[in-house]
Amino acid sequence: MRARDIMTTSVVTVTPETNIRDIAKVLLERRISAVPVVDSRNRVVGVVSEGDLLHRVENHTERHRSWWLELVASAETMAGEYVKSHGLMAKDVMTWPVISTTPDASLAELATLLDRYNIKRLPVLHNGTLVGIVSRADLLRGLIGVRPEAAPGAGDDARIREALMRRLEAEPWANTASMNIVVTNGVVELWGFIGSEAEREAFRVAAQSTPGVRSVEDHLAILRSPGWAA
Repeated sequence: MRARDIMTTSVVTVTPETNIRDIAKVLLERRISAVPVVDSRNRVVGVVSEGDLLHRVENHTERHRSWWLELVASAETMAGEYVKSHGLMAKDVMTWPVISTTPDASLAELATLLDRYNIKRLPVLHNGTLVGIVSRADLLRGLIGVRPEAAPGAGDDARIREALMRRLEAEPWANTASMNIVVTNGVVELWGFIGSEAEREAFRVAAQSTPGVRSVEDHLAILRSPGWAA
């Protein structure tokens, strides 16, 4: 599943000259947290989010620096903050450059961008032109729509076990030397000793997320270190 499969194509946009009061009204009425700013060719030139409208002179919420911070702050920085809090149009308050994606981006790539930049929406661009937008809610709906692989037959059990073992051997927390994994008709049985409940959960998640696994049976036991007081 790709960005094109989950993105919203009827995107609400504003122009660089849109008044900030109109932008605030759009955000409230549409119940969205940000809106792309586009030029006459539908190319994204910025984004205005709720955060961009947070420090405004009208609400007496503009930034007030202490005298010693003003001494070390550059004139460029303070001038930029003045425009942000006093500007009347989208081009005055918008954030640029814009973090964007493409229609071919995978769900994993979308999740990585949203998490890395701590943003809620990603404009989707094709040849520089806005074609859609992906929100965190869209990503969750896409995750729900991903169908699990078909249940395996008995002949696939060895393949499942091998895939799970390779996955575990690549993890620094997984001590596979003290474990035995049995796979029967897609049902994974975990046997052996582990050091904590956190490891138990990690082994379970690794098994459940291995393609072809139908269910997981946990027979793991926590091995207490010598001298452990029960």
